[in-house]
Amino acid sequence: MIGKINKNQDRKRRHKRVRNKVKGDANTPRLSVYRTLTHIYSQLIDDVKGHTLVTASTLDKELKGTLDGKDKKAQAFAVGELLAKKAKSKKITAVVFDRGGYLYTGRVAALADGARKGGLEF
Repeated sequence: MIGKINKNQDRKRRHKRVRNKVKGDANTPRLSVYRTLTHIYSQLIDDVKGHTLVTASTLDKELKGTLDGKDKKAQAFAVGELLAKKAKSKKITAVVFDRGGYLYTGRVAALADGARKGGLEF
């Protein structure tokens, strides 16, 4: 009998594989992405100290009114721009991108494009 594919388990397996290669530090933190059906979250993480430096998501107060009526890709792009703006205020310009086991397409790519447009380099 063929079992049903557990997509989240496959994603976690891919994420482990990516995390073995991608490490962030204070100078170039890791830009981590997590998405749900309704929201997208991103963080800049210093893996050496284990601290989160900057966070942004579709639930942020700065974005709350501006996201109404936009599709999910446009919302992800706005989250990427907000993350880049917050990172610039902390003098962070270069990051390492961690797609979190998700394919680099759709909302994940839109968030990365927004972060690049905001001034982050990766």
